[in-house]
Order: sequence, then structure tokens, then C-alpha cells
Amino acid sequence: MNREQKAAEVDDLNGRFAKAKIAIATDYRGLTVADFQELRIELRKNNAEIRVAKNTLLKRAVHDTSFEQLQEHFTGTTAVTVSYDDPVSPAKVLAAFAKDHDELVIRGGVLDGKSLTVDDLKALSKLPSREVMLAQLLSVMQAVPTGFVRVLNAVPQSMVFALQAIKDKKEQEN
Repeated sequence: MNREQKAAEVDDLNGRFAKAKIAIATDYRGLTVADFQELRIELRKNNAEIRVAKNTLLKRAVHDTSFEQLQEHFTGTTAVTVSYDDPVSPAKVLAAFAKDHDELVIRGGVLDGKSLTVDDLKALSKLPSREVMLAQLLSVMQAVPTGFVRVLNAVPQSMVFALQAIKDKKEQEN
């Protein structure tokens, strides 16, 4: 790789880091090409991507971004996963893949400028997806007006039941 190619690679990586919400550093030593391709496809399905680059280029690329804390994880064979919208889905994919493939080791990550440990990333991977969380929020928001309508409906309903009981009682007397 000549100097211009390295500069272009750093610029490309820097642009990706500038747009990303989350970046996760992993060690992929020992993964087969087929396994790595499978991981890449799974991440792509979840609007994330994984890149392999030299550590010196990665260190230059994260300079002056919110992902500078990742520099400590750039040792050995390094692959960086970035996501531009949903921070939970790449953590889920990487955690599930690492569970099945011992060769993939999650080192750490950064989410919106805050450093994440491996335990933080595992906890993040256990969160429900954005769509599920929105559905749960909607059901909670819907429960309040529904309960209120039921309370308001109970007053006339109990009055109707009382009138019906009076009518039934009078019919029995006759």
C-alpha cells in the first residue's frame, strides 16, 4: 500500500467514524474466510458493516472523532464494526456470532462518545430491538386512555345494570 492509498483509506475510515453512532472493536484471529463473510452478511442485514484495517490506519482514522477511546483496542488483528442508526443490532449480531465462534473476541466499543466494556456490549445486546421498544411504549401509552374510557364507561353501565335489576324484580313481583 503506497502513501496515497493509505491516506485514502484513512479518509474513508474517518468518514465512516464521523457518521457512526456505535463502533465495536473485535479480534477475528482464527476465523475462516467463510465465517467472516457470514458475519459480514449478518451485519449488513442489520445496517452495520465490519472493516478490517491496519491498526496504525485505524488510530489515525479515529483521531479527532468521538471514537478516540477505541485506540486502546487497536492491537493485533483488528476488525471494527460500525452502525449508523441502530446501536443495538450490531451488538446483538456480534454477541450471537461470538457465542457460536470462539475465535471472534469482542474487545470494546464506543457509543455516542462513551466507552463501552465487553460487559456493557453484552448488556446492550440483550436489549430488545428498536421496533420492539417502540411497540412496548405504544402499548403503555395506549393503556392510559383505554383505562380512562373504561372508568368513564363504568358509571353509566352500572346505572343500566341497576335499572335492569329493578325491572327484573318488578317483573318477578307481577
